[in-house]
Amino acid sequence: MNTQITDRPRAGWRQVPRDLGYLLPGLPIAVASFTLMVTGFSLGAGLFVLAFLGLVVWIAMLGIARGFAAAERARVAVMEDRPVGPAYHRPASGKGLGRLFSYLRDPLAWREWGFGILILPIRCFTWSMTIGWTAAAFGGTSYALWEWALPRGDEAENETLAELIGLGEGRLPDILLTTGLGLIALATLPWVLRAMALTESSLVWGMLTNENAALRARADELSRSRTAVVQAEADTLRRVERDIHDGPQQRLVRLSMDLESAQRRFDDDPDAARPLLEGAVTQTKEALAELRAVSRGIAPPILTDRGLAAALAAATARCPVPTTLDVGADLAERLPSAIENAAYFVVTESLTNVAKHSQASQCSVSVIRVGDVLHVQVADDGRGGAHPGKGHGLAGLADRLAGVDGRLDVASPPAGGTVVTAELPIPATSATR
Repeated sequence: MNTQITDRPRAGWRQVPRDLGYLLPGLPIAVASFTLMVTGFSLGAGLFVLAFLGLVVWIAMLGIARGFAAAERARVAVMEDRPVGPAYHRPASGKGLGRLFSYLRDPLAWREWGFGILILPIRCFTWSMTIGWTAAAFGGTSYALWEWALPRGDEAENETLAELIGLGEGRLPDILLTTGLGLIALATLPWVLRAMALTESSLVWGMLTNENAALRARADELSRSRTAVVQAEADTLRRVERDIHDGPQQRLVRLSMDLESAQRRFDDDPDAARPLLEGAVTQTKEALAELRAVSRGIAPPILTDRGLAAALAAATARCPVPTTLDVGADLAERLPSAIENAAYFVVTESLTNVAKHSQASQCSVSVIRVGDVLHVQVADDGRGGAHPGKGHGLAGLADRLAGVDGRLDVASPPAGGTVVTAELPIPATSATR
């Protein structure tokens, strides 16, 4: 809250247009908001017993309140030249009637509704002060220019303010007093407008934002992301263990048996040992190839040593489906390790799915950085029908991206090809490695 106070603009003539632009439309907006909120609540309460029709009315009322609140936050943001928030709405859950009732359990929604009612009496005061003080400031300072046009009538019955307080009769004392009061109002106008705007914006910050709820939601999301990442890493370890057991380990056992057999025959039958040694060399090469394949599933050396562009070029070259690669020129600069690893595994897992399941004849990979977001897209012209819920490694990709606040989207209509898109936010404080 202290940050909000210190960041607010100070009173001054440069701030006057913004304050006026915020305050002057306030009363009509408050009247419309008050009318809709009170009418909606009363109508909904009266219709609640009629097949829960009132529930629908209340949900519509809260939706309108959210619109007014969003507009109010936007108006304050323009006035204070900074974003207003956070404003976290609890997501709806459940199905059917339970989902409808979940809309009514959103605390911020009811605070927005309450703001729509409470703001009217406050704006009756702030709007009147704004209009009155502004009129006094500009009307008083220019009084000498238009005073002559005022109808006088019977001067005995129409006394000026100067006459009432005993400053004298005639036009001169009236002009001097009114102009002086106008100058005082004009000199204090920026501070009065700032006070009125601050009164309203404080209510906006207090009722239409909920930083604690947003932080709790963020903490819950991070907790879910951490669980997803831990599960993804556990699945990766199990897969690596299975791959090592089914591949290199079996070949190394076979290699050990061949070498022991060759060792026993080497002295008494060298010719019989020769084929065994040749087979051992073959087993060694195949074991090394399988170990390299397994290592690419953990942390490929080319990614660590040469960066994302080189690693993707190697990955697309290995794909049995003809694949084109488009890498943004700005990716020559190294990204954080977590971002590079996530992008690499999105591409490799997607290419694995293309090779195994898609029956595609063409595939394209695009990795482009737009601002602080890395966009990764893998598209093929195969049979489609892929879905994260069906396996194919896509569910694991979503879990892996959750650890870096990334987002995965899969578009795969039947017989329409598959497009896997990932968006990975790049930390603003990240430095090149």
